[in-house]
Formats: sequence, C-alpha cells, structure tokens
Amino acid sequence: MMTAGAAAADEIYEPTIWIDPDGCEHWVMDDGAEGFMSPHRNRDGSPVCHRSEICGVVPTDQLFATDRYAINRAGRDRLTQFFKDAEAYGFLIYGHTDSRASDEYNMRLSDNRANAVAEVALAAGGKVVEVKGFGERMPRATNSTAEGMQQNRRVEIYCLR
Repeated sequence: MMTAGAAAADEIYEPTIWIDPDGCEHWVMDDGAEGFMSPHRNRDGSPVCHRSEICGVVPTDQLFATDRYAINRAGRDRLTQFFKDAEAYGFLIYGHTDSRASDEYNMRLSDNRANAVAEVALAAGGKVVEVKGFGERMPRATNSTAEGMQQNRRVEIYCLR
C-alpha cells in the first residue's frame, strides 16, 4: 500500500529541462513539480537566462518628462518604428531610474515607464513577454554624478530572436 505523496517503486521520475519564453532555464518533473535550475544560477541567485541580446536601451529623458510616464510623440514614433523593424518574436521590457527618489516611488515610476513602452510594442504588433520595473536597483553607472544618473534613467528592451 502506498502512502499519500509516495511514488510507486517502479516509477522513475526524470527531470526535463526547458527554457521558458523569457529565456530562463527551468526543470520540471513528470509529476508537474518545477523550479529554476538550482546549479545554473548567477552569483546573485537569479536564474541563468539565455536572452539573445539587449537590442535597445532608450534613455528615459528622451521619452518622458521628469517624473512622468506618458511617452512623448517623437518617442512614440521612434519606438513604433523600432518594434516594427526589430525582427524579434518577443520582447522583454525593463524600466530603470536613478536614485533621487524613494525606493517605492522609483519602483512605481520604472514599472509605469516599462508598461508605457510595452503598450507601444503591442500597438506596433510586437509580442511582449515580460515587463518589469527595477527602480534604482540595477544602475549602469554611479548615481553620484549627473552623467551617471542620466545613464541610469533608461528603458532596456531585450529582443528574443
């Protein structure tokens, strides 16, 4: 007699490795259990992802007014053309900020900006796989200079090809 949760002695569970639409490695067992690849993690604990490339980094100063997330007309036109020409089957869109406001505010602003760019992608016929704001948590440069803060105010677009 088997107890609940026990596998029959003759059953063999083989893990299958798959890569989801955002390019991250997962494992899944025959019984449906799944998770990220534990031995395949980056130093910060995040899963290893096989994203093709960052195909666009747009400084947010070119798209948005200060403390706003509505895209200006020129930015909307540029993004629309970009998404139409990218030859990608999907897009990952990530928003970032400098460190001048609170973490909570920056997370909300970066989320809103990433979502605004994703709306343009969808309107242009692109498939958006993931949209996320990171606030000030993933800077490209120092936040102690105006030039560094300007580099940190950006939207990154990953193309899945």
